Amino acid sequence: MDIKTLQVLEYPKILERLAANCDFSASAALARALTPTTSIDVARLRLQETTEARKLLSMHNASIGGAHDVRDRVTLAARGGVLEAVDLLDIKSTLIACRVLRKTLSGKGGPELDPGEKPRDGAKPRSGGKRETRPQHPYPRLAELALALPNSLGLVDVISRTISDRGEVLDSASPKLAAIRAEVRVARERLMTRLQKYLSDGASAQMLQDSIITQRDGRYVIPLRAEHKGKIKAIIHDQSSSGATLFIEPLAVVELNNKLRETELAERDEVRRVLAEVSTQVGMQATEIVAGVEALAELDLAFAKAKYAEEINGTEPVLHPFKDHGRRTTDHETVVVHGPSPAPGLTGSTVRLLKARHPLIDPATAIPNDIDLAPGTRAVVITGPNTGGKTVSLKTVGLLVAMAQSGLHVPAESGSELPIFREIYADIGDEQSIEQSLSTFSGHLTNIIRILKKVDARSLVILDELGAGTDPQEGAALARAILAHLLERGATTLVATHYPELKTFAHSVEGVVNASLEFDLGTLRPTYKLTIGIPGRSNALAIAQRLGLPESIIAAARDEVNPDELRADKLLDDIHRQRKVAFKESQKAEKARADAHKQRRELSERLEKIEDERREVLAQARAEGELEVELLKRNMQSLRAQLERLRQPLAALEKLEAKVEKVEEKVQQAVDRRPPTTDHATQSSIVHRPWSLGERVIVRSLGSEGIITTLGESDAEVQVGALRVRAKLVDLARKNEEQTADDGSPSGTAPQTVKSKKSEAPSSAVRRLPSSAPGIELDLRGQSSDDALAMLDSYLDRAYLSGLPFVRIIHGKGTGKLRQEVRAVLEDHPQVISYEAGHQSEGGDGVTVAKIAKE
Repeated sequence: MDIKTLQVLEYPKILERLAANCDFSASAALARALTPTTSIDVARLRLQETTEARKLLSMHNASIGGAHDVRDRVTLAARGGVLEAVDLLDIKSTLIACRVLRKTLSGKGGPELDPGEKPRDGAKPRSGGKRETRPQHPYPRLAELALALPNSLGLVDVISRTISDRGEVLDSASPKLAAIRAEVRVARERLMTRLQKYLSDGASAQMLQDSIITQRDGRYVIPLRAEHKGKIKAIIHDQSSSGATLFIEPLAVVELNNKLRETELAERDEVRRVLAEVSTQVGMQATEIVAGVEALAELDLAFAKAKYAEEINGTEPVLHPFKDHGRRTTDHETVVVHGPSPAPGLTGSTVRLLKARHPLIDPATAIPNDIDLAPGTRAVVITGPNTGGKTVSLKTVGLLVAMAQSGLHVPAESGSELPIFREIYADIGDEQSIEQSLSTFSGHLTNIIRILKKVDARSLVILDELGAGTDPQEGAALARAILAHLLERGATTLVATHYPELKTFAHSVEGVVNASLEFDLGTLRPTYKLTIGIPGRSNALAIAQRLGLPESIIAAARDEVNPDELRADKLLDDIHRQRKVAFKESQKAEKARADAHKQRRELSERLEKIEDERREVLAQARAEGELEVELLKRNMQSLRAQLERLRQPLAALEKLEAKVEKVEEKVQQAVDRRPPTTDHATQSSIVHRPWSLGERVIVRSLGSEGIITTLGESDAEVQVGALRVRAKLVDLARKNEEQTADDGSPSGTAPQTVKSKKSEAPSSAVRRLPSSAPGIELDLRGQSSDDALAMLDSYLDRAYLSGLPFVRIIHGKGTGKLRQEVRAVLEDHPQVISYEAGHQSEGGDGVTVAKIAKE
């Protein structure tokens, strides 16, 4: 690239801002040396680095950490030099930064990359002819750069064991160093103790200037007043500037000072040896470390480009190569470009910068412009008032092209396109030189001649005030000739001028377009808005009139102007006016379109919200239905479980009823065989009045009280607590009858006969439960442990004697202590076969159900 052009475009200022975002000197040097490339592959690779770095920094706090440019120190170590402790610490921190960054780039979101392997997409052939698709790495270019980063190479551990974080060689660096330092401490302590005696001794203390121990020439000394010279046998090492104080080393401590100095020198030599040993290991890895520092600099430069892109709110431009003459290939089609004349070689591709801003101007004040050149456009002639922004527009295009080819994102909207130019030439500013006797015109012309010797079809040429600085007529003719020559060479050219002849040239020659920068006559200020396709107006007379120049002078000036030019200015006024109207209408249409889009989006969001609410209602209803079904299932399961638990006592009751029937038959037979009696009292004692529904009775076999709910001919259904029990009528008794039976039979012999018959019944017959049956539940809640266990033991005995098949013991949940004690008793009780926690409907862990053994 032309160095002078880059200076004119202020490209070095961009590099300085880029370098300010670098984290260490090696990457800052790369930033300042960055130049635009002419290779589209290299440019795209650089842009890819910037894009990947922006993506990485937006998701992770990646950086090079405490890296340093240690290449010169590593090279010194490779040549046999001994590095200082701080240099080794810098190498350690650099290696750690390499290790961390390598891990970040090879491990986050993608597979670990082996050394020498480049990240790639697609399928990789495997054995058996199968192809396996590898996951795409999110940062392929950065991961490729990270392959050159070395691992710790073992040096990090070596340096950590040798040097502390404060840059001191550790005692553990070598056994010899630890021993020497121990000797140093002992020697120093002995020396200090001996010197301290001079400070504390009354006779010698009076002769000292201060009670301090100091050093002179590496020897420990004490300050003696000059008038006491010779009173203490000593060696004088120094004196104060006034001569009033002598710094002496008493002869008594000379040998101790010598010993300390010897051990200190030995320590220095051992430290030097340790550093030399570590430096040798560094030198052995010099090639890998230098390559790692250079890779680290490349990665930090990519991070710096990403940070600078964020500062200028830049985007990645689309780069495309130059195509064959007359054709331009896009992603979807091939467009035929008709040039005014066949230019040799190649033709420039489209320059398309959307909302482009100059990167060195504050984004808050910069006016963005669209520089969108249609296919086939190879020259743009920009006209407009002075200080209207023509030069800034020219520099913006040139600078953004240079930035894009350097791998930098450009301050423009996404979708901007640029070709790869081989060279950028610019003639901007005042080129006059007193030393070379060059006027402004001569300076410009000299630079243009240099450009014309090198320009080709892949060049971008930027010319500011072409032909200025000389006779207007000759300057305009010369400007037209130069522009025509550049068109013949096929160069892409941007020209800023005041000559109306160039406006006409641009209007009449194919491939050349006019452009203008607007000027607000109301405020007499430029708007800095660039308009492609319309030439600028001559505003000199209008500005003079607005500033108050006499009307007579303005009228005389109009008479001197060519009427055709006045008509052209009027036509341009009409065009600009119509353009403003069209622009306002376009803004209104755009606003209406935006409103319609907003309303459509709002309606869509409302529909989505309604649909979401509908789905939510359906989901809630479905969930409620599923919950009800689940509750019903659980209730059914609970009822089945209760039914299963009831089946066992019912079966036992049926067996008992069968046995009772057998016993009753035997009793009845005995009664039938008994001679008739006329004892009215006895007969009346066994005659029962009929049972009725709702009557409270006692079920003798259970010993529990209940209420008759269903009444049959020979049996009845009795509600006993939560249970319904089917019992024979003969097994039922009213309370007063049960008490009578307990107290004794009335006068007569019939009950005694029945009792004797029962006593003669076989042992297999089921005995009738005593009237003192304890019931099937025992509530121990609120009882102390001792009382509860006593009640439980008595209850289990009575339940066994009563023939109960099972019992429920209610002990509550609480802390669980009573439950543990109850179950411990049940575990060892001889009348208990097994026990289990109650069902949820019975009280859960607050109840224990025990199965009673048969007698």
